[in-house]
Amino acid sequence: MKTLYRRIVFNKPDNILIQLFRYTLVGGTAFIVDIGLLYLLTEYLYIHYIISASLSFIAGLLVNYIISTHWVFDKESSIVTNKSLEFLFFSLIGIIGLGLNDALIWAFTEFLGLYYILSKIITAVLVYLWNFLARKYFIFNKKSS
Repeated sequence: MKTLYRRIVFNKPDNILIQLFRYTLVGGTAFIVDIGLLYLLTEYLYIHYIISASLSFIAGLLVNYIISTHWVFDKESSIVTNKSLEFLFFSLIGIIGLGLNDALIWAFTEFLGLYYILSKIITAVLVYLWNFLARKYFIFNKKSS
């Protein structure tokens, strides 16, 4: 058990299941930042929920990038050697995720009549899958020599 724990938490993330597990933890952390800020901006600063969702998503994206590039994906697996360019690609995938995020929250809230926080929770699962798979296969997919 100790060996499995060390492999999952400390070893090089050389397995997609380990990466997915780590990404889930990172995604959970980013989600807490995202949904907390969404609630704060909407309920206390009275910003429209779509604008709040966009701002909070960007904050979550930054948290996700910082932790993902240091713990989830193997640094040598990035197909991009320039960190600024890597962040740009990471962000472009995130922008697509943001579009999905806002469209789905809006649709669930306006058409299905769901509370915006419930809409966000459902949306987060779908966008999580997009973000992980896109980042895994478009950025962190360099084959080892």
